[in-house]
Amino acid sequence: MLDPADPHLVVHSRMIYLSWLPADPDAVAALLPAGLRAGEDRRVFMNQYVVDDETQTSGFGAYSLTYLGVSLAGLDAPGRPLQGGWWTHYLCSSPRVRGYAAARGAPAAAGRTWLEQRGETLVAQTEVDGAPLIRTRARVGDTGHVIRSGHHRYLTGRDDALVSGVYPYLAEPVAPFEVESVDFFDPGHPVYPLRPANPLVIAGGFYSPRASFAYPGGESVLARSPAAAVGRAGHQVPASRALSGLPSGS
Repeated sequence: MLDPADPHLVVHSRMIYLSWLPADPDAVAALLPAGLRAGEDRRVFMNQYVVDDETQTSGFGAYSLTYLGVSLAGLDAPGRPLQGGWWTHYLCSSPRVRGYAAARGAPAAAGRTWLEQRGETLVAQTEVDGAPLIRTRARVGDTGHVIRSGHHRYLTGRDDALVSGVYPYLAEPVAPFEVESVDFFDPGHPVYPLRPANPLVIAGGFYSPRASFAYPGGESVLARSPAAAVGRAGHQVPASRALSGLPSGS
């Protein structure tokens, strides 16, 4: 088992990262534990990525992952006005990575993600128990000389504490990049409250066939509270399937 205190590096993953405005902002805000506040527009973020080979990691091995969550007010990442986030779902194909992430407080569960590009069309799909849960479709171009870099801040609940981790990343985004649809297929799954509004409004995002990042070794405790690890229960909302919508900027 991996030591959750150790940092880990992942290089050249294939990654699509998006944020959008949700169909039910109140349901999104209800997923947060006490002590955290959603951003003004209750923005949701999602990362779907695949690590194809064990040589791309410092110990994780090959795996795929989709995580989703709620953007937070007052907890920006260092160095730029990028909202921190609370992970609500963390669907990973690797038991090894799930164990590591769960020990850090992530809501880790089993799931599989695949990305496939044919011509200018990219499809990313997240599956649970072999059934499609989320599907993203985008039109993508080629990588150029632009590099996206910086940090994300993600919060988790561990024991009785809210814990903040700062995650460095480097990515080579493609251009152009236009999101055509983000579909959620299972109204009975706890991830469904995070579905996008219809019409789809993408707040930001990118696709990179070479995205690298690290799980940090140092984390900080923001607060201690019996409610800190609460807030991941599913919240059912009326079904309203999102179809295609507006393009996003990379």
